[in-house]
Amino acid sequence: MKRTIIYLTAFALSSLVFTACKKDDDNSKKGLQEYENYYYAGFLPWNNTGTESVLRTQTKLVKFPVQFHSAYVRDYDAIAQYTFVTKGIANPAVAGQDFTVVDKNGNAITAVNAIYSLNFPQAKALVDTIYIKVLNSAVAGTRKIELDLIKNTNEKYTVGTFTQSYIRFLEIK
Repeated sequence: MKRTIIYLTAFALSSLVFTACKKDDDNSKKGLQEYENYYYAGFLPWNNTGTESVLRTQTKLVKFPVQFHSAYVRDYDAIAQYTFVTKGIANPAVAGQDFTVVDKNGNAITAVNAIYSLNFPQAKALVDTIYIKVLNSAVAGTRKIELDLIKNTNEKYTVGTFTQSYIRFLEIK
């Protein structure tokens, strides 16, 4: 009898504990307000060692997938930005001579102050692609260029980058 009372008491107390718990509402979970409109973009796969090596005669577009990280849907489009870097490269590839940036249909994309943009509608989490068209340049030798995702900050949001996946290289042979 004593054992039964102990078991019933333990059962009642454990039931009380489990029924007293309140389920958290997922919609009410928020981080720090200063990071609520902060997003990240990074190249796939997640590393900075990727080099795409292509022949100058290649007609197929070179693809660099970019993943955009967001936990929200917004009433604005978020823009990830990228640029080409030649610093430290002995024989750099030249935009307009060795390659050009295009959309998925092969139409040229224009840079503004040497910065290109990737648009992410409504700031939704998504994977998009940077496309490069090789131009079959007559300049001899292997040419290389560094493609860097860069931070974009404006009054509505910031799109940052991941230190482990913001660089890619294009090598044209």
